[in-house]
Amino acid sequence: MSKAKNVENVVEKSIDFMSQRFVAMVVSIVLLLGSVISLGINGLQFGLDFTGGLQIEPQYSEAVDLEDARLKLSEIGLKEATVVYFGSERDLKIATQQNREELIQAQLSYLTDGLSADSIDVSRLAANVDSRLPNGGLKLDLVVQESVIPVLDGVLQSLELSDYELTSWDSGELSVFSDDDLQVFTEKLLRESLSAISSSSVIIKRTEFVGPQVGGELRDQGGIGMLFALAVVMVYVALRFQFKFSVAAVAALAHDVIIVLGFFSFFKLDFDLTVLAAVLAVIGYSLNDTIVVSDRIRENFRKIRKKEAVEVVNISLTQTLGRTLVTSLTTMLVLLALFFVGGELIHAFSIALMIGVFIGTYSSIYVAANILLFMNITKEDLMEPVKEGVEQDEMP
Repeated sequence: MSKAKNVENVVEKSIDFMSQRFVAMVVSIVLLLGSVISLGINGLQFGLDFTGGLQIEPQYSEAVDLEDARLKLSEIGLKEATVVYFGSERDLKIATQQNREELIQAQLSYLTDGLSADSIDVSRLAANVDSRLPNGGLKLDLVVQESVIPVLDGVLQSLELSDYELTSWDSGELSVFSDDDLQVFTEKLLRESLSAISSSSVIIKRTEFVGPQVGGELRDQGGIGMLFALAVVMVYVALRFQFKFSVAAVAALAHDVIIVLGFFSFFKLDFDLTVLAAVLAVIGYSLNDTIVVSDRIRENFRKIRKKEAVEVVNISLTQTLGRTLVTSLTTMLVLLALFFVGGELIHAFSIALMIGVFIGTYSSIYVAANILLFMNITKEDLMEPVKEGVEQDEMP
């Protein structure tokens, strides 16, 4: 069968995707506007990685029920903390956006059953600040009700602080001194209060504070990284294909990213570093699909000279449809497995990728190709430059 005959068969069997392109355009505009409005009103619910706060990894000698743990956490002063299993049902991962001062005040208030601390200062920790801390250590200033001081003294003694001393300066004003540094003091305090979650013994494997400045830098660098990725994509597609293709590709990627972010904003899901990684993965996935479709459109524009641009696009989308569906469905199966059996730690990651894969497949058909048609892509845009002294063969 001749090449011309093959092309005719493909044309006859092609699906008229572009007949619904105006409907798709309305759908995309609605989704984009909804996402932008949600982002403007709700913003993103940034996780601990971006806001700063505390991450604790306690390990119990027996299995812990998550629901019981969540209830107890609010009682011991870890407000709005998230808790998930971390490896086994004995290991937990707790994250709270409380800063260090708020955390210490909350734990002392719980352990003393009502410590009323009007101010807590844990910033004076350097060795040269106070002559009583020649080798570094902890100096914690408190203002409390006088009736609570004996109870507080007993709680601090139970923590077994190194070289512990409690000094009262004035009515309700006192200072805690210890050779333990702030990290050790915090871990001892948390071990005492977190023991209320379960009757089994507990050890603190790790505590990590993320400062707001570090979180802000991560947020800014993540945004810059995403913009840089889009700029590089635009340059690559412009050089590899043609400028109109680069505009279409970047518009499709921006469309996908904004809708994924809008989804997280609308449903107020936590946005952390794993979700940012998923968004960057969505850019790569969507770009790969768009490049495949663009390559076929370019190839068909050079082969099928007598057809209108809409028909060429329909033929190209039909030819790549099988590959697109197989890739998307197999990827979605893996993501569903991650969502249902991967644990809570990667729920947000798998959700972002599932939304991204679905929207990325849609945008390769109805965003990138649609924009090419709106920009009046023609076969002349894709003609190979004529080299001097070389006679070109006539195309059918």
